[in-house]
Amino acid sequence: MNGPVGATTTVTGTLRLGTRASALARTQSQSVADALTAVTGTPVELVHITTEGDRSAAAIPQLGGTGVFVTAIREALLDGRVDLAVHSYKDLPTRGQPGLVLAAVPPREDPRDALVARDGLTLGELPPGSTVGTGAPRRVAQLRALGLGLDVVPIRGNVDTRMDRVSAGDLDAVVLARAGLARLGRLDAVTETLDPLQVLPAPAQGALAVECRTDDERTRALVAALDDPVTRACVLAERSTLAALEAGCSAPVAAYAEVAEGEDGPELFLRASVTAIDGSDGVRGSVAGPVGEAAALGRALAADLLDRGAAALMAPPPAERPAR
Repeated sequence: MNGPVGATTTVTGTLRLGTRASALARTQSQSVADALTAVTGTPVELVHITTEGDRSAAAIPQLGGTGVFVTAIREALLDGRVDLAVHSYKDLPTRGQPGLVLAAVPPREDPRDALVARDGLTLGELPPGSTVGTGAPRRVAQLRALGLGLDVVPIRGNVDTRMDRVSAGDLDAVVLARAGLARLGRLDAVTETLDPLQVLPAPAQGALAVECRTDDERTRALVAALDDPVTRACVLAERSTLAALEAGCSAPVAAYAEVAEGEDGPELFLRASVTAIDGSDGVRGSVAGPVGEAAALGRALAADLLDRGAAALMAPPPAERPAR
């Protein structure tokens, strides 16, 4: 599917930004819109788009996982209803969309996971048998692998809906992306930010992706002002691992890259893991190298994990109880 030739806005016209209508998506998109206006002087309006993931109450793996939150937005972008789109980067399929380009990856929020628990408890303080809700198979697998005796259950719903279930006593705790809570101004609810040594984040967690049409040179040039090269490199490494593992965004795969000063200049350090959904087994690995080789580092780490049995750990698990 090809988009129209050229952008539909004038040089001084308002850019239309496609976004999901959830509170978090709107907040993320508004932050990009405000930054774009501040840097370029271009007005931006949000256009709310309903995706398959928004319409269904089913768990993400049951919907097919990859792309359920982005396909409708990409279609609106390709057919010219909007000029750019903002996604939670981790929701994007690892394969690019013909006709679209990743025009910017803005600076990333803290990518770690966060616990919101009753009575201000930390993960280690929750009694065995405590019910912990999360929407991500990756978190389910890693939490079970900790061996704390927690009853980890799949749940759906927006951030407030999930946290409300803790305050209502329906769940003892939920695990959410810290970045989303930060963007919504809800960090006061966090009882513990989870160390990546315990729970490694999802590839691209905390990062945003700004897409526009490949042939829309004006919008591409404007949006490029928001790009953060370090965030882009880290996310490229993480998602290259995910792609080489041939795993979707709902697979129990984690990856986290950081850039630090090495002996010969900036160096990228990448960690990744694959964990069986029941927590019974897992493989972890790490690799380091030049920032400019981010994609190659990701592929190399994936190859190492596959050599150590990652494919078997990503096999479809026995039927989980339905998300609730």
